[in-house]
Amino acid sequence: MVIEAEDPGAAGARVVLRGVDQVFIGRGPARGARPLSEGVLRIDLPDARVSVDHAQFRRVLGKWTIEDAGSKNGLFIDGQRLERHPLTDGDWIEIGHTFLRFRDSAGDADGGDDARTLLPAVQITLDKVRLVATRNVPVVLCGETGSGKEVIARQLHALSHRAGPFVAVNCGAIPVNLAEAMLFGHRKGSFSGALEDRPGAVASADGGTLLLDEVGDLPLAQQATLLRVLQEKEVVAVGESRPRKVDVRFVAATHRDLDALVKRGHFRGDLLSRLDGMRVTLAPLRERIEDLGILVASILDAAGARGFTLARDAAWAMCRHAWPFNVRELEQALHAALAVAPSRKVELSHLPDALRSPSATDRDQVRVDELTACLRQHHGNLAAVARALGTSRTQIHRLLGRYGIDPGAHR
Repeated sequence: MVIEAEDPGAAGARVVLRGVDQVFIGRGPARGARPLSEGVLRIDLPDARVSVDHAQFRRVLGKWTIEDAGSKNGLFIDGQRLERHPLTDGDWIEIGHTFLRFRDSAGDADGGDDARTLLPAVQITLDKVRLVATRNVPVVLCGETGSGKEVIARQLHALSHRAGPFVAVNCGAIPVNLAEAMLFGHRKGSFSGALEDRPGAVASADGGTLLLDEVGDLPLAQQATLLRVLQEKEVVAVGESRPRKVDVRFVAATHRDLDALVKRGHFRGDLLSRLDGMRVTLAPLRERIEDLGILVASILDAAGARGFTLARDAAWAMCRHAWPFNVRELEQALHAALAVAPSRKVELSHLPDALRSPSATDRDQVRVDELTACLRQHHGNLAAVARALGTSRTQIHRLLGRYGIDPGAHR
């Protein structure tokens, strides 16, 4: 259960169907799943647009099918109203104004129940962060821009219980001529414009944690100095001759391939080996879209915006958006929408243009039209359709199931 449009602050939930062969889903007083008998489950959704008995899932020969149970507002799969549908991995299910996603396998059924994720793969990453947090081991955080690297770095610091501060410095934003002074400090008069003593980022993080954000952009000259700091645990400010001992936990973050930079001579291999005590890769939002509800709830809570609702088409647009700029883009989209939404309801028109046009539904319709035309041209011959579209019969079968297309209607 990814997100409920009428109560986006409720976050998401996961129901594992191991050992279950039939699931009834309908309106109930509170969200939850409860066994009715052996192998039979009931899922309740507190959504006013969900019928008391809305839909049911059945597992037959290892495959799941969903069908409408005579609901008032219908059953939608990937935006299409259907009476019955054989489920395939990744299908979006809309029941009332609640959006669910079906996964053939979510990994370990005993994991992924952390308050910050529904996905076991992401849970493994969070567990690694917890395990290494109390050890003075340097960490490299990898991931696309906006994927939450600084959030994880702050969590590392909070869990470490180090008494000193958390300090973040963006290595890509430091002017080359000031990089040495900004990182390692300077003494008054040591260069033009040095009007007072400054400790620099490393010394400022003494006793705490220093995040070197976009460390792949650090100039080679400063990489050599940083290597010495890591080796000797001391720093020498510009204009100073005596080193100062420092106790700093280093966390480096990057969206770049540091190993490739080392091979090209743009990043020191000895520095990477010092920083790379543990490497953690964060998944982009599009690969953890099941966590959308958790993230939305967290953003609304932080913004003091509990009680806001989403229009159905706004929630659907958020579910289907690719989020190329990840969690940061989600935060900005929500903050902008909250600022202009009257009556505490976010409509599709309040979301950024990137989420509204072209819509995922429009792109899906293009695909449906292309597939239908090809079926008609080849009289329902799936092998010929697969050849014409440059794909496999297996993929054609998957698409037919996803879009509820009957190939027999074109023979």
